[in-house]
Amino acid sequence: MGIFEKALISGDELLEYIPQRCPFVMVDSYYGKRELSSFTGLTVRDGNVLTDGNLFSESGLIEHMAQSAAVSAGVDFIARGSSVPKGFIGAVSKMKIRMLPEVGKKLNTTITEIQKFQGISLVSAKVECEDQIVAECELKIFLQENE
Repeated sequence: MGIFEKALISGDELLEYIPQRCPFVMVDSYYGKRELSSFTGLTVRDGNVLTDGNLFSESGLIEHMAQSAAVSAGVDFIARGSSVPKGFIGAVSKMKIRMLPEVGKKLNTTITEIQKFQGISLVSAKVECEDQIVAECELKIFLQENE
């Protein structure tokens, strides 16, 4: 069975792990973690606020990647018995958008931790749709841990 076949967390349950709320939630599935990588998904729905016509926008892809990283961090914090921190994107680098997915398509995203130091994480993000790479980048994320 492939990693993207059965979601461990989906729908409204994901709201426990991210600070975003509807209509600005850009991740609908969490598939788990293996080593330094975590796996999320999004089915692009008609009426999504970050679609442009029948296509998911560049901004939507970036937000989806950022929220995918947030879900991964949120799952880790809750597993340790902590509350989910707020996160802020400090930088987006090495961005490559190869195509814009159509409404109705399922995005499968891999977030891989590259480096972590004192509340700053550097992760790579890769979004695939129908076995094609849609977008990839690196995100520098600052976490404001709760006291």
